[in-house]
Amino acid sequence: MTHQPVRIEIADGIADVRLDRPERSNALDLAMFEALADAAAGLAGNAAVRAVVLSGNGRGFCAGIDTGIFAGRDAPMDLMPRTHGEANVFQASVWNWRTLEVPVIAAVHGFAFGGGLQLMLGADMRIVAPDVRLSIMEARYGLVPDMAGIALLRHLVHDDVARELTYSGRIFDGREAHGLGLATKLADDPHAAAMELAGQISAGSRAALVAAKRLFNQAADEAADAGRLLLAESEAQIPLMAGADHRELVAAAREKRAPRLAR
Repeated sequence: MTHQPVRIEIADGIADVRLDRPERSNALDLAMFEALADAAAGLAGNAAVRAVVLSGNGRGFCAGIDTGIFAGRDAPMDLMPRTHGEANVFQASVWNWRTLEVPVIAAVHGFAFGGGLQLMLGADMRIVAPDVRLSIMEARYGLVPDMAGIALLRHLVHDDVARELTYSGRIFDGREAHGLGLATKLADDPHAAAMELAGQISAGSRAALVAAKRLFNQAADEAADAGRLLLAESEAQIPLMAGADHRELVAAAREKRAPRLAR
């Protein structure tokens, strides 16, 4: 049987969704991106599901993009086709959780870097371990957050905070994330805490939950068109992916050495 990079178990109104590539720290390769987008799409309209818990198996939530995805490419991936509504597949792996009609809780332990942090942001709520390591790490590879990261960050933290974290790519912990508003709650066992909260949520009316989430999403999108932001992310990323800085930063990361950037 082919290994599935995303596992889903549904019981008592809760979909327990787990990234399951622990040997690669749940790094995001093409199969994982597609599986995440498909998992959310597959849960849409499922009347048996009232809440979702999104977590990662192994030592951390998600290490971010698998840099092997860039190997052997003479040209950057074409990010412009809107293959999933307003999004491409990379954005849909995150955005589909935001648009899923029922509440989604991310349970984050160990680390969530780059695309992993963006995935965490796609949830309605985020329960993180106090010592979890987090980073909007795209700057380290000469890139920008392009998995709906900007569209989601703008509603969670002050503009200057979002810029500082994005520009620097620095690593921060769960306590700081909670203070900034990126984390909803702290818990030593985020998955257990998320399942408990999901149980409380799933005890209520599904119709009311769906209506409430729809209203929150409408209110969040009122300031700017989300589809245009998703398209703008892709437009910004393509020339960066084609650039020498990105190639060198990825090579340096894979070879575990300091990058040699032109100045």
